[in-house]
Amino acid sequence: MEIPLFSDTHFMKEALKEAEKAMEKDEVPVGAVIVSNNIIIARAHNLTETLNDTTAHAEMQAFTSAASYLGGKYLDDCTLYVTLEPCNMCAGAAYWTRTGKIVWGAADEKRGFTLINGKLLHPKTKIITGIMENECATLLKEFFKGKRK
Repeated sequence: MEIPLFSDTHFMKEALKEAEKAMEKDEVPVGAVIVSNNIIIARAHNLTETLNDTTAHAEMQAFTSAASYLGGKYLDDCTLYVTLEPCNMCAGAAYWTRTGKIVWGAADEKRGFTLINGKLLHPKTKIITGIMENECATLLKEFFKGKRK
């Protein structure tokens, strides 16, 4: 089946490519892209180990890159595609950037913001979950399975 261009699945595949880059660097494989007007304006993946920075999550890297690209701190007309449900920190940053829409693949049953406080996002932010959930979750499971040997 052909995936329509500019669909949530299309952009989640791009976020998964970023997650694979993280995995190659022995980072937790989470990837993100930010889209504005059907154009990817930011690509990022986890860099917490590489930068020795606990805040260097894929979403945080993508927010910084997108804001730089747009020349402003608000992402009202943007969509964040991320392979794993954002944590509280990243959800808080999405609030402050006023990200218009967030789409994630796998739920984070331990650290996802919806389990702790589902009201962290801006009231106008739209949420779509479960896009390519199996592919996103499988990549994470493979990574952690390798760590537990």
